[in-house]
Amino acid sequence: MSVLVSRSDMGEFRRRPRWLAVVVVFAFLALTARVFYMQIVNGDEYRALARENIIRRVTLATTRGVVRDSLGRVLASNRPSYNVYCVPSKLDMNSVWPRLAGYMQLNAQERERIQKRILDLKSDSGPRKDWQILVKEDVSRDLVATLETHAAELPSVDVVPAPVRYYPHAELGAHVLGYMSEVDSDALVRLRALGYMEGDRRGAGGVERGWESYLRGTRGWEKVVVDSRGRRHVDPASMALIDDPKRLDPIPGRDLRLTIDFDIQKAIHTAMRSALAGATVVVDVRTGRILGMISKPSYDPNELSGGNGVQALKSAYRRLLSDPLQPSLDKTMSGAYPPGSTYKPFTALAALRENLIDTRKQFDCRGYYQFGKRMFKCTHVHGPVALEQAITRSCNVYFYQLGEAIGLDRLARTGLDFGFGQKTGLGTNVESQGRMPTRAWYSQHYKGQFRVGFTLNAAIGQGATTVTALQLALSYAALANGGVLYEPQLVHSVETADGTIVQDLSPRVRRRINLRTEDMALVHRGLWGVVNEEKGTAYNERLADVDAAGKTGTAQVSHQTVGLGADDSRVWYFNRDHAWFASYSPSKSPEIAVIVLIEHGGAGGRVAAPVALQVMRAYHKLKAERAAKKAAAAGSAAPASSRGTP
Repeated sequence: MSVLVSRSDMGEFRRRPRWLAVVVVFAFLALTARVFYMQIVNGDEYRALARENIIRRVTLATTRGVVRDSLGRVLASNRPSYNVYCVPSKLDMNSVWPRLAGYMQLNAQERERIQKRILDLKSDSGPRKDWQILVKEDVSRDLVATLETHAAELPSVDVVPAPVRYYPHAELGAHVLGYMSEVDSDALVRLRALGYMEGDRRGAGGVERGWESYLRGTRGWEKVVVDSRGRRHVDPASMALIDDPKRLDPIPGRDLRLTIDFDIQKAIHTAMRSALAGATVVVDVRTGRILGMISKPSYDPNELSGGNGVQALKSAYRRLLSDPLQPSLDKTMSGAYPPGSTYKPFTALAALRENLIDTRKQFDCRGYYQFGKRMFKCTHVHGPVALEQAITRSCNVYFYQLGEAIGLDRLARTGLDFGFGQKTGLGTNVESQGRMPTRAWYSQHYKGQFRVGFTLNAAIGQGATTVTALQLALSYAALANGGVLYEPQLVHSVETADGTIVQDLSPRVRRRINLRTEDMALVHRGLWGVVNEEKGTAYNERLADVDAAGKTGTAQVSHQTVGLGADDSRVWYFNRDHAWFASYSPSKSPEIAVIVLIEHGGAGGRVAAPVALQVMRAYHKLKAERAAKKAAAAGSAAPASSRGTP
């Protein structure tokens, strides 16, 4: 027995419990330290993570602002719509996704595309997998009812109301209003910080684009409690788990009241019904406010905004891209054209400002002007004409010689004063600045020595000179009001949904042009004669009840032989001259300037002038009718206000 007690391995056996006790103590201390670290040091962080597993933030859609005309009539609004969203990280692809795809009746292509996108986001290591993504937009009310009925089977799937943009007048004035387009993935990278999400739409043209930040509004959000399967719980105990703030209400976009008068828009549309392509701009000469602006051909912004479905959207884009008349181009401001004879009043003012012409001196027009070896033609044999008659009869020969005396740089200087060769800054659609060439410009773009023929062409609005219809409208407004060049104004005021004015936008003067009264009076007489004198180029189109002054223009184009796609048989049309008529009314105390461009229309006096005069007639008729209604309303209110209590 004593031998057994004295064995050496018994001491080792007795030490093992001590080492085991030490290990247990250290493990307990480590566990205690970890618990302390998790609950005390990082307790807030882990509690937040735990809450995130059961609390989800749901996006609340905002409402885009309504666009109205100057009298409050709706031009762009919203119609009810519903979008389906899901959270990729929470969506069960084995049980929930097949049900969702079945309820939504997705075809094989749609199902494969959406499934691939969800799986890609699930494997993303970043936060994107926890964001709501758009599964399908603008779903039917029947599908909304189905998804709501089976909501318990579809955790992490939400149906969110999202109004769709609606344009009640379709193509009428579409270039002014613009349309909506889906934010692409590249743009989303920089726009996400501004609150944009997958599937969002933003303004892609017109007022929708230029005033996007005012119209779009701000989304809201709401916190909800969900279980491990993503099902929402609304009982009081669950709601108590949500910390403040529980909800942020969406802020609706601001409404816009435009300077556009929809009755004027309709009058322009009616007057241009026989034209294939062109533009008309109506400007208030006293403020620079745009009363009407139409580019033709147009498009339906409802189709381009996706409101009629994906197939309608694709079909609309195919038509726009294949049409040689370019309906997507805003011909009022994005297209630049030679102004033709509508530029002659500015050539006359350039000479008058520099005292380079005796207004009584006559030039003999024999139908052409010989300069060197080249012959510059006129439209008629006008005989002896002075400046006023040269404007009225649109004598090229007179202005060839006038341009030679002025010089190209002086011509350009006056043109720049009236806003040509510069963007107007309207800020809605892509804008062309046009071109007001100088000697330096020709030296840079044409090899060889500068030729005086460039100046002769510029004097009659041809050659390299180009303008937009909007530029010409503002310049003729400046002619009509005595030399005040306004910045164009399309938005009159920014308002809340209840009509409260947030921002009232006043007219802005761009510059005051230094012009002598007698010089302006001479040009006015010449422009009045265009419409009202027997030899005026628009005399045959005059309307007895419309007092107007203006200038016709027939602008030559570069001839084409082929290159119009499958329809080269229409080359004859694209080789015709552009028809212009630039005008204002009334002639004595002008109120509006009306510019009409008919692309490839031919003679300006025969084609463009009737359109402008019909628009003027509509304007004055509307003015008289509204004044009569206002007087009648005031008359009927007066007796009522004077009656006392019996």
